[in-house]
Amino acid sequence: MQKILIITDAWAPQVNGVAMVLDRITKIIVEKGYDVQIIQHNLFHSFNVPFFPEVRIAFFPGRRIKKILFEEKPDYVHIATEGQLGFIARIICAKKKIKFTTAYHTNFDLYLQARVSQFMLKIVGTYLRWFHNGSVATMVSTRSLKKELEKKGFRNVVITPLGVDTELFEKSKEAISPYPKPIFTYLGRIAKEKNVEEFLNCNLSGTKLIIGDGPQRKQLEKIYGNNAVFLGAKIGQELVDLLSQSDVLVFPSRTDTFGLVIVEALACGVPVAAHNVMGPKDIITHNIDGFLDEDLGLAARECLKLDRNACRKKALMFSWENSADTFLRNLQ
Repeated sequence: MQKILIITDAWAPQVNGVAMVLDRITKIIVEKGYDVQIIQHNLFHSFNVPFFPEVRIAFFPGRRIKKILFEEKPDYVHIATEGQLGFIARIICAKKKIKFTTAYHTNFDLYLQARVSQFMLKIVGTYLRWFHNGSVATMVSTRSLKKELEKKGFRNVVITPLGVDTELFEKSKEAISPYPKPIFTYLGRIAKEKNVEEFLNCNLSGTKLIIGDGPQRKQLEKIYGNNAVFLGAKIGQELVDLLSQSDVLVFPSRTDTFGLVIVEALACGVPVAAHNVMGPKDIITHNIDGFLDEDLGLAARECLKLDRNACRKKALMFSWENSADTFLRNLQ
């Protein structure tokens, strides 16, 4: 049985795209007969970074990471994130000449523009190139991101597409909405980089639903609570029912490299309004299963005219089985 060691700074109970992707892919490759071990913050004493509660720092994890690497002797090492654990694992692997792959999940240029100076952006860019160019392959989810990284000097960039559980995410015919129609829904983390406020400021009739949680939730709920319904994080059938009741998913983010919630909404027959940026433009066929425009309100209203069957058809093109198979090929 071949062993795969995955190192990640994102893992349950965190609720984010990276943790979700790793969870789904890991379950499938275990079913395929691989022995998978995850190195993540729950293995260590750790604490949250002030002002960034989603970021955790472990106390001196290097010794244990090194011990696991040498005791387990994995056939493949995959470093899924560029944070503390990923950094330490990369140092150890490079020093001991252990081959490894990496994954690039976040469009850091756009994510950090509103947070740090141009000087810091250059430092981050240099770090990321160093981090990923030490790997035998850097996995990304879309062609757009692959091209962008290659222009910036990243090497050995390969595509590992993401997927959707089309058996779970399917229109629920029994779901009846208590909210006035049309229903425009945001699904995801409520954080600055997700640009939720732009959606909340759109001039739209009916109801705005906000599904998710995050550091900006209390602030935005206080400001927009009279004009939108904040439901918190939802999972499973409850989430499927809410998506099934929705008329449009509004995806305001400009920093996501893919956008799992896009394909989840499409699988439920819900068209997606978004900007014409990386992520949405790699999934959505404009004016068929979604609408891409700088005017997010216009895009949302145009989506009301689209065929929900076309949305479901697009989602069926994405599967976690294919994602897991491609992941395994790219490890080599």
